Amino acid sequence: MSNDGCGAPAGGVAAGASAGSQAIVQGRVTQNGAAVATGYARLLNSGGDFVAEVPLGDDGGFRFFAAPGRWTLRVLAPGGVRAERAVSADIGQVTELEVAV
Repeated sequence: MSNDGCGAPAGGVAAGASAGSQAIVQGRVTQNGAAVATGYARLLNSGGDFVAEVPLGDDGGFRFFAAPGRWTLRVLAPGGVRAERAVSADIGQVTELEVAV
């Protein structure tokens, strides 16, 4: 796995089958049914401030370990591709998102 210089592995840090005491936001980015493997997923707090970023994995995947609460997921990819989704994170839960751009 390459980190493309941002400090996080592509797709985010691997997680086990359960969230345990973590709040996890994860998912996959697609365009016309195909994985978007080049780009970034960003997590913004309720005030719209940048909190974290991971490069998308080869499968378009991303994963964040987040504090509980409401977040905005922003996807940025080449060609001006941009999408935002509101998401809630809860301790012990894995929140799954499918983002079609």
